Amino acid sequence: MKFEYLEKKQQGRFVTRYDLHYRTSDGLEKVYEMISRNPDMQTEEDIRNPKVDAVVLIMHDAEGEKLLIDREFRLAADTPVYNFPAGLLEPGETPAEAAARELKEETGLDLLEVRDMTGESYSAIGFSNEKNVCVIGTAGGCFEKSSSTFEEITPGWYTKEQVRELLRSSSFTARTEAYCYLWSRM
Repeated sequence: MKFEYLEKKQQGRFVTRYDLHYRTSDGLEKVYEMISRNPDMQTEEDIRNPKVDAVVLIMHDAEGEKLLIDREFRLAADTPVYNFPAGLLEPGETPAEAAARELKEETGLDLLEVRDMTGESYSAIGFSNEKNVCVIGTAGGCFEKSSSTFEEITPGWYTKEQVRELLRSSSFTARTEAYCYLWSRM
């Protein structure tokens, strides 16, 4: 596909909708709708998104026997789903700093150790260029209610057996489901 141009279609509070115009190898026009956290995309490089927007937290307990998963009401699906804690980076924040802040805000837990971080990945490549990194580590402390009334989150520690049962009976986000499946079979 050959990129031709992009059009800004609608500015929202958190995301902006664009139409991307491409030309296929047989000369046909392809118009693709997408959203971005960038409110002022101008170029093809902007579409590729050179920056990380968010963090995803993959947290285990101190013994490594349990995995932290949130059960969160998600507006776009109008239902609770199981998901890893996650959130946007604030200006000037590192992924580790954002992870510690988001973990505290969503669960009340403390980030005890960052063991690893993944490279950049796209959150929902089918319709967005949002990028995130996964912060893998250890969390501890006591659960507290989310600090935001705009989020309905119930965090929990789950064993492998419990995760296998949830995978059979509950809705997940794709990234969380994939990790949980593999982790629960190890």
